[in-house]
Amino acid sequence: MNGTLVFVLNTLVLCGIVASAIVAVNAKKVIDSVIALAATGSFVALEFVLLQAPDVAIAEASVGAVLSTILYIIALRKVYGRKGEQK
Repeated sequence: MNGTLVFVLNTLVLCGIVASAIVAVNAKKVIDSVIALAATGSFVALEFVLLQAPDVAIAEASVGAVLSTILYIIALRKVYGRKGEQK
């Protein structure tokens, strides 16, 4: 790829990482934070792809974006239940 295009893509992905991390910290609802954290993991995996590290990208995508999000949602279901009330 062209060097300028790679620089622009890296800059956009890094801005996405920072923006989704800020949303994860400042969100009012916990589920919004979990979704923003999954977006952060997805952006990090995309950055690893752009850095030509596909093995690390696969690990980050599976653990950082998928597995941890599923675990957080299961934990939230256990704590708050289906209707949103705390047990």
